[in-house]
Amino acid sequence: MADSLVRSGARPKTCHIDAAMECVIRYIDDPKDRSAVSLVCRRWHKLDSLTRKHVTVAFCYTTTPERLRGRFPRLESLKLKGKPRAAMFNLIPEDWGGHVTPWVREISEGFEFLKSVHFRRMIVRDSDLELLARSRGHVLEALKLDKCSGFSTDGLLFVTRFCRNLRVLFLEESTIVEKDCEWLHELALNNTVLETLNFYLTDIAAVKFQDLELIAKNCPNLVSVKITDSEVLDLVNFFCYASALEEFSGGSYNCEPDKYNAVVLPEKLHRLGLTYIGGNELPVVFSCASGLTKLDLLYSFLDSEDHCMLIERCPNLEVLESRNVIGDRGLEVLARCCKRFKRLRIERDSDEVGTSVTHKGLIALSQGCPELEYLAVYVSDMTNACLEHIGTHCKNLYDFRLVLLDHREKITDLPLDNGVRALLMGCDKLIRFALYLRPGGLTDKGLGYIGKYSQNVRWMLLGYLGESDAGLLEFSKGCPNLQKLEMRGCYHFSERALAAAATQLASLRYLWVQGCGQSTSRGDLVAMARPFWNIELIPSRRVIANDESRGPVAVEHPAHILAYFSLAGQRSDFPDSVVPLDSTTRV
Repeated sequence: MADSLVRSGARPKTCHIDAAMECVIRYIDDPKDRSAVSLVCRRWHKLDSLTRKHVTVAFCYTTTPERLRGRFPRLESLKLKGKPRAAMFNLIPEDWGGHVTPWVREISEGFEFLKSVHFRRMIVRDSDLELLARSRGHVLEALKLDKCSGFSTDGLLFVTRFCRNLRVLFLEESTIVEKDCEWLHELALNNTVLETLNFYLTDIAAVKFQDLELIAKNCPNLVSVKITDSEVLDLVNFFCYASALEEFSGGSYNCEPDKYNAVVLPEKLHRLGLTYIGGNELPVVFSCASGLTKLDLLYSFLDSEDHCMLIERCPNLEVLESRNVIGDRGLEVLARCCKRFKRLRIERDSDEVGTSVTHKGLIALSQGCPELEYLAVYVSDMTNACLEHIGTHCKNLYDFRLVLLDHREKITDLPLDNGVRALLMGCDKLIRFALYLRPGGLTDKGLGYIGKYSQNVRWMLLGYLGESDAGLLEFSKGCPNLQKLEMRGCYHFSERALAAAATQLASLRYLWVQGCGQSTSRGDLVAMARPFWNIELIPSRRVIANDESRGPVAVEHPAHILAYFSLAGQRSDFPDSVVPLDSTTRV
C-alpha cells in the first residue's frame, strides 16, 4: 500500500493522518473546533461537510438556505435565529423581517436527514407549518418555535396530525392566534413517543385537561410539560399518569387552599415552575421541595417571606428564576441553604422599599455559592466592593448580566470602574457579559478595562456606559474574541467612532446599536464598510407603551444601527421601516 501511495504522489504520513481524522471527526462536537478543523485542508473541509450533524445559524441573513444545504448536506439538526434580541423588548418593528418561508421551502426539498428544527424569533406562517409537516412530518422528531409569531393553531393542527414521531414540541413565548384546541387533541390521539411538550407563556387558553391526561397515558417517556394557566386541581389524574415527569411549569390556583391537598406531584419531578401561586398554596410543593434542582418563580404571587420559606426547603437547588421581590434576604437564604447553586436570574418587578435586590444580597450570594455559573440580575444599588467579591469568589462564572435600575435615589459608589475591572480579572471564564448602568455608572477608563480584560467574551451588551469616543476606541483595542456586540443609550459615541470600533474588533460579526450621536448624512457609518458587511438603519419612531402608573403612553424609540457579516449579500425583504446603507459588497 505504501508503494502505491508513493506512486500516486501521496505521502503515507498525510494519508494516515486523513484516515485517523475520518475516525475522529465524528466525535468533535464543538462548533469552534469543527471550524478550525475545516480550515486545515480541502480534505478535512469535505469531511466536516459530510459529518456535521448540527448547525446553529446565529442570524438568518448571514447565509442562504441553498448555501447552507450545499455546505452541510447531511444535517440532522438546525437552529435558526431571526430578529435581533431587541425584538423581545419591542424595540424592533414587527415587520422587520426574519421569515422562515425560504428556509422551510429548502428543508422540504432537501436536507433529507434533518430530524430537528428550531426557529427562534422568526415569523412563521400556517402555510410554512403545513409544508414542513407534509414534507418532513414522517421523520421530524423535534420542532421548536421559540419566541416566534405569525401562526395560529390551524398551523399547529398540521404539525400534530402529520408529525407522529415528534419527541419535542416547543412553543414557549410564541405569539399564537388561538382558534380552537383541536391541535392538542390530535397530538393526544396520534403521538406515543412525546418527551417534551411546551406551550408555556403563550396565549393558548382552550386546553382540555382530558387531552393532557391522554398524552400522559399514551407517552410513557414524557419528562417535561410546560403549559398555560389550567387549574391545578384538574391535573390530579395527569400527574398520576405522568410517572416519568421530571419538569412541570404552569397551572393556576383558583380554589380554596385546603383543596390542593389532593394534588400529588410525581416522584421524579425536580424542575418546577409555579405560576399564579400564592403563599397559602405553597404546601402543595413542600413534599417534593427537597429534591428540586430548578425553581421558576417569575410569574408567582410570592412575596419575600414566601421565597425564603420555600428556598429553605430546597437544599439541592441549582437554578432559580424570580423577580426582585425576592429581596436581599431571599438571596441570603439562598446562599446559606443551597451550596450547589449555579444559575440565578432575577427580573424587574416590585419597586417597593425592602423588596429590591442590592449589592448586599449579591455579596452574600457570591460568598455562599462558589459554584455559581450564571448570574443575570436587576439591582437597585451596586458598589465596587460587590463586583470585587463576585470576581474573587465566583471563578466558574461564564455568563454575567447586570442591570442597574434607574431609580431616583442617589448611588454614592459610582462609577464602577474598579469593580468591573476586578470582576473581569477574577472571572476569566466569562463568555457572555452584559452591563447596563445609568449615566455616570462607568467612565471611559472603565470602558477600557472591559476591552482589556474580556479576553474570552463572545457576546456583550453595554448600556449607558462611557463618556466619549475615546472610551469606545480604547474598548475596541481589546475583546479579541467578541463576535456579537449590542449597545443602548450610548449617546456619547459618534457614528464615526462606532465605525472605527467595528473595524478594530477583529472577531466582530454582528453589531446592534440604539441611540448614538448621529451624523447629518449618516455617511460616517460607511467607514465600517467592507466585503460581505451589511449595514441597516431603523429610523426613530414613536410607539405606545403601557406604564403601570399612567397607563398607555407614547414613547420615543431612538434610531437603530444593525450591521453584520453576510455571505448572502444584502437582503431583499426590507420593510419600509428599514433603510439599507449602500455600502455593502454583494456576493
